Amino acid sequence: MSAAVDVSALRVGVRELALSFEQSYWRKCDADREYPEQFVQALTDAGWLSVLIPEEYGGGGLGVTEASVIMEEINSTGASTSACHAQMYTMGAVLRHGTPEQKQEYLPQIAAGALRLQAFAVTEPDAGSDTTRISTFARRTADGYVVNGRKMWISRMQHTDLMLLLARTTPRDQVERRTDGLSLFLVDLRQAGGSVRYEPIDTMVNHETNAVFLDDLELPADALVGIEGKGFRHVLDGMNAERILLASESIGDARWFLEKASAYAREREVFGRPIGDNQGISFPLARAYANMHAATLVRDRAAALFDAGEPAGTDANIAKLLASEAAWEAANAAMTTFGGYGMAVEYDIERKFRESRLYLVAPVSNNLILNHVAGHVLGLGRS
Repeated sequence: MSAAVDVSALRVGVRELALSFEQSYWRKCDADREYPEQFVQALTDAGWLSVLIPEEYGGGGLGVTEASVIMEEINSTGASTSACHAQMYTMGAVLRHGTPEQKQEYLPQIAAGALRLQAFAVTEPDAGSDTTRISTFARRTADGYVVNGRKMWISRMQHTDLMLLLARTTPRDQVERRTDGLSLFLVDLRQAGGSVRYEPIDTMVNHETNAVFLDDLELPADALVGIEGKGFRHVLDGMNAERILLASESIGDARWFLEKASAYAREREVFGRPIGDNQGISFPLARAYANMHAATLVRDRAAALFDAGEPAGTDANIAKLLASEAAWEAANAAMTTFGGYGMAVEYDIERKFRESRLYLVAPVSNNLILNHVAGHVLGLGRS
């Protein structure tokens, strides 16, 4: 963590900005399936989305620890960072593996909000979580590459200028290891024209995601990020930050549920007493708080390891697992506390209930995290 940063002041500043957008704003966005453009612009103008970009490129030059605070505080107000969280961590691939020219061209514009890098195209309909089986192929040409393929569950295509794309550059049956032969590209969608098409997918939450079609997409040679054939490693390199930040969002969600439910349980009287006096209400909330607290400690450790340049993969994954489950536990406890009113749109519980469920399965299923722990920590066979 940067010694120059007052984390308490950071929390206050972020929270004040997030609270300036009332719950009615989020209700309307949810009902109308609108992108929270004003909210994202406010975060951009305040510099919160560029904190991980070094100061030399116009960013905040802070660490994942501080970025985690930002994500947590925003979600703790009942807002949602899912509309823009990728702007924070996706640029890490360019920062860590890009050429000096790529960094100088794109990072200052991303930091200033002149460009948005919100889309990360990895998942495919026939590959799922087995990234090594993606079939999107980038064929080498004299001038660069020509890409053909299809991607699935690619979010925020409607609100981004740039997209990171993972594609095969060597067929899977021609590589020694299945993780070889994958390459990472930075695609300027403003120049892609009809070669990149997308179709929105309706989901249970207001989270714009799409099926993406790549038809003879021509990319210049300098669109390659890092080393050709080593893109899988470049992608994994940024996933730890993603896990930590998404854990922070879930921790924020859990805080919001517990604050709302506890207040309601103190005020709501049935049979002549507050419902919070009943163990059927109080114990589930207390249990959810305990699990949220544990998740927060693991998240803090993972962020500290990441910022220190130490291996953080296991802690980052466990933080995401524990935090997403704590948020879902808190969501269920809040729904039980509010009873029928929890189903009413005006109380916001049902909206956040739906939103919190997402992180049990995305961007990585918790079952895969358990698989990681079983195989990499306990030395068990991979499921």
